[in-house]
Amino acid sequence: MKFTIKHDVPGRIRVHMDASSMTFAQADTLQYYLKNLQGVTNAKVYERTADAVVEYRCSRKTVIEAIAKFRYSNIEVPEDVLATSGRAINSHYTEKLADQVLWRMTKKLFIPAPVCAVLTTVSSMKYIYKGIRTLLDRKLEVPVLDATAIGVSILRRDFNTAGSVMFLLGIGEIIEDWTHKKSVDDLARTMSLNVNKVWLKTDDAEVQVSVKDVKDGDNVIIRMGNVIPFDGTVISGEAMVNQASLTGESEPVRRGEGTSVFAGTVVEEGEIVFRVKRAGGSSKYDKIVRMIEESEKLKSGLESKAEHLADKLVPYSLGGTALTYLLTRNTTKALSILMVDFSCALKLAMPITVLAAIRQASQASATVKGGKFLEAIAEADTIVFDKTGTLTKAKPTVSRVYSFNGMPEDELLRIAACLEEHFPHSMAKAVVNEAGRRNLMHEEMHSKVEYIVAHGISTFIDTSKVIIGSHHFVFEDEVCVIPVGKQELFDSLPDDCSHLYMAINGQLAAVICIIDPLREEAPEVIEGLKKAGISKVVMMTGDSERTAASIARKVGVTEYYSEVLPEDKAKFVEKERAAGRKVIMIGDGINDSPALSAADVGIAISDGAEIAREIADITVGADDLNQILMLKKLSDSLIKKINRNYRVIVGFNSALIALGVTGVIQPTTSALLHNTSTLVISLESMKNLPV
Repeated sequence: MKFTIKHDVPGRIRVHMDASSMTFAQADTLQYYLKNLQGVTNAKVYERTADAVVEYRCSRKTVIEAIAKFRYSNIEVPEDVLATSGRAINSHYTEKLADQVLWRMTKKLFIPAPVCAVLTTVSSMKYIYKGIRTLLDRKLEVPVLDATAIGVSILRRDFNTAGSVMFLLGIGEIIEDWTHKKSVDDLARTMSLNVNKVWLKTDDAEVQVSVKDVKDGDNVIIRMGNVIPFDGTVISGEAMVNQASLTGESEPVRRGEGTSVFAGTVVEEGEIVFRVKRAGGSSKYDKIVRMIEESEKLKSGLESKAEHLADKLVPYSLGGTALTYLLTRNTTKALSILMVDFSCALKLAMPITVLAAIRQASQASATVKGGKFLEAIAEADTIVFDKTGTLTKAKPTVSRVYSFNGMPEDELLRIAACLEEHFPHSMAKAVVNEAGRRNLMHEEMHSKVEYIVAHGISTFIDTSKVIIGSHHFVFEDEVCVIPVGKQELFDSLPDDCSHLYMAINGQLAAVICIIDPLREEAPEVIEGLKKAGISKVVMMTGDSERTAASIARKVGVTEYYSEVLPEDKAKFVEKERAAGRKVIMIGDGINDSPALSAADVGIAISDGAEIAREIADITVGADDLNQILMLKKLSDSLIKKINRNYRVIVGFNSALIALGVTGVIQPTTSALLHNTSTLVISLESMKNLPV
């Protein structure tokens, strides 16, 4: 495509494409193309001017050649990228703002004063009606304050002041709506860009594919612990589905043949095959937007406090206005109080600060589902870690396979991988990955797989019963035995790794040794959490006492518990909360879900089970445990900034009232400064917090 270079410095180039402007879709397509070029660190496309700014680390020649090769028709952009780019929102509100300013200038410059007075009076009816409705609802809130200020100005025939106040209120409403929608849109877009895989059922097999490859009418298999990624209708199987993400009700509901299932819900028990109704990427995005905009329970206590405080101050503003008039008999001075209210800044700045913090967390690969969870992290004094995949690396590896029944190691590993590939856990992934590394094909050769939470897997291969799981599951629950002559081999198994046991027809067939190395950053992170105010750091694991003690000693936790079951973790969390402590729980598996749900804040590792991610309040990336410490510092900074905003808003607006009452500034000036300060504080609130 033809273009011209407008500005060029090392590492950054601005080009003008061969067009006067672009459509939103064209701009999004070009931006998607540029951002995905190897060596490009960032790209921004401006649809109005058809300009593009590219920041790069590769050679300048590579970037220029790539832009020259660009063709709209050759680029396939994911549907959700085009549907959720945010360009339409920005354009809509820019036009609304420009129309408001243009209409104000037109009235002042070209429309005669008598006509302006009529137009101003007509426009005031909207605000006066809203104020009267609020009074009829027996509330003294902000609309009453606005209606009084405008109404008194109209009665005094001060149409210029009334018009200025309405103009500033209109601008404020547009900016408030725009800022809030943009913050929500940016956040939701960041949260929705997750690529997941699903099992697709074809005529003769199950195939794992990317979510983006699923089409309407495809049949998808969802097993226990997995999230349902699309809306659809169940065609076979039966499951208990947790629909809390849609309905708020945590009690699972039964879903069988012929019933509907919805994107974002989780299969807690059972297995279903459903036919996809809607495969587009925007459904998850829409769900997240609704979650952020509509779910009052996700608001932090400080946000709610700001809203209530703003309305509680209205009677004092009205009382102060009346008192000022009685003492001075000066309407202008009394109006100065009405022109300044605390609500705009309080109601806008606080939610924006919280949304900005959530957005900042998402930029660091941490997805936060609501402001109240950041507030809870700031207040937390206890943190509970699961071990596997959390304090230890998210990608454990198989070190060796020991055969106890004479079968080749590779064949035993192939059977284990065939069972484990259906269930999301770091140990299972280690087995599947090792089979892949050895090029072992593990096609389906078993009957229905049953997963027993925190224990293992049971199935049949031909007529042989095969189980794989923990020592407790294999030897105590299933009463399997060690083959004759193999006790010495069993006793000599290495102690420095985790053991996964597989038995066939009641006899131990294999022990898979899995190395689960400690995260290098874990000791430093735990020390940082203690310095940040976490007084109790606990590790809970289903591993043996030997393994747990070794890890606990290395990372520096204050307490640890070994050989625990899922219900033990949840009971511990509930006991700590009952004692008045604020608890954070961090885990990655299906077995961590009860504890994640019971904690004040549940944090899931993104590499873990989907049910853990869905139930958790926050999800962090699997690569670096420092994100936990970042969240603690971010939460502390958020509380400090909100408290600072309180002081600035109350202090500045109180000063405006004082200046107006003493006659230093006019009411229109008070209104202008008040609205300007609201905008400045709101823009400041959108900035990243120090961590």
